[in-house]
Amino acid sequence: MGGIHGNDTLESGGDKLGARLEKIILSKLGSLQTEPFIWWQKTWWSRGAFLELVEECRQHLLSSGFKSGQRLALLLPNSPILLAETIAVWQLGGSVVPIDFRCGYVSLIKQLKHADVFAAITFRGGSNFVPLVSEEGIPCVITALDMPAENIAGRPSAEETADTAVIFYTSGTTGEPKAVPLTHDNIFSNIDACINHIGSLTDDDVFLNALPNFNAFGFICGALIPLMNGIRQVVLQSFMPPEAAMDAMRNASVTIVPAVPTIISLLLGTAARGINPPHSLRYILSGGDRLPLDFDKRSCEMLGVPVIEGYGLTEASAVVSIAPGVEKRKPGTVGTLLSCVEAEIRNNDGEALTPGKEGHLWIRGDSVAKSYYRNPELTASRFVGGWFDTCDIAKFDNEGYLSLVSRTSELIFVGGFTVYAQEIEKVLLEHPAVAEAAVIGVPRSISGEIVKAFVVLKKNEKVTSKELIESCKKKLSYYKVPRIIEFVSAMPRSSIGEILKRKLEKD
Repeated sequence: MGGIHGNDTLESGGDKLGARLEKIILSKLGSLQTEPFIWWQKTWWSRGAFLELVEECRQHLLSSGFKSGQRLALLLPNSPILLAETIAVWQLGGSVVPIDFRCGYVSLIKQLKHADVFAAITFRGGSNFVPLVSEEGIPCVITALDMPAENIAGRPSAEETADTAVIFYTSGTTGEPKAVPLTHDNIFSNIDACINHIGSLTDDDVFLNALPNFNAFGFICGALIPLMNGIRQVVLQSFMPPEAAMDAMRNASVTIVPAVPTIISLLLGTAARGINPPHSLRYILSGGDRLPLDFDKRSCEMLGVPVIEGYGLTEASAVVSIAPGVEKRKPGTVGTLLSCVEAEIRNNDGEALTPGKEGHLWIRGDSVAKSYYRNPELTASRFVGGWFDTCDIAKFDNEGYLSLVSRTSELIFVGGFTVYAQEIEKVLLEHPAVAEAAVIGVPRSISGEIVKAFVVLKKNEKVTSKELIESCKKKLSYYKVPRIIEFVSAMPRSSIGEILKRKLEKD
């Protein structure tokens, strides 16, 4: 059907598929147990110390009656206990459900009930909602971030397939949370393809694990890639304050930083204040949101390293495409497809389009989930004929590099014309006074919609809405020019820094 294949093959992993993640991880850590492995609170843990924590977690889960096919919710920040509980759950044939403990009581209860969890584990920072969760009949225990939870009086829950490794709840930038079940094979094929795509890792590499691990990008690229390759990682509960994060990066000689543009901006700001990055740094992996065009250049100048940009979705085990190494970056694109993914650009009639033409991006492959968890209606609308509808508008060039145009949900229809929010945002960001911009459509009875822009100004900069509109008129067709510009002090953001347009629409 004219699909584009990553590296012309869908066989990445091939005969390796079927291996379970915890077996791969434990085999990597079985030797050299005195070697440093996890940096936590300014101290290196050895491989042996981490394996001891995993075994303690496994024993506690066994004593609690946790069974194969059940699910354990982790309401935890990045920490050794989150990693250890994950591996222990996998050893027992279960699945983990990492949930943002800051998501609010109503959303939290809805997700815990939907996942039908055996129990939930949280930490002292989440102790305020423990009684509320327990009142709903869901056992919830408090643990230290570097010690196993005490025995849990778990609840009866359905015993399902042991193939599912993780269930993530994701809403992207719009809509209600969706539950995405990823199998061991999904995740393994994605990690294997990522490493082959960018280039082999070395024993000297040290990852920064600072993105939230309840998000697929942070969990898979920040935590699992180093775990599955026996590579050291620096675990931070949060990237804030950035000065402390930079200090940890220097002290632990971090080489690779999975990051979202918000974190890259913080790194650049920290460097601008004279706080130097580690000399060990090799590159930054950017995902989760579009990268401002000047960030790669600024990173090379101020941090001394390039930014390798990629694109992904939770439904695709985090990564779909990424620049194939430092030397093959192409500005304005999100790289080429991983070998585990095939893609098609389709028009509104479902016909595959040739390179250079914009359309709906559909994907399939070993790393792509097969359904949403316990949601047959949404599954039927997004997973069609073995393909997954990303709901993104994109195009490929003749060399196979992918460019994102917009999300389908961010299309604006003005007087019969289709307008891409991202195009207008790009023009607004070119104005020297604008730090951030987000564009939505506002319903109007005659035109259908008009364009409204939300703008955050740079510090000490001033510009009027009229001046910004006049600037847009010089670069955009008349129907694309914002009719309304609202200045805000900050954008509402998700846990990984994506601008939440649904909140702007409500406000």
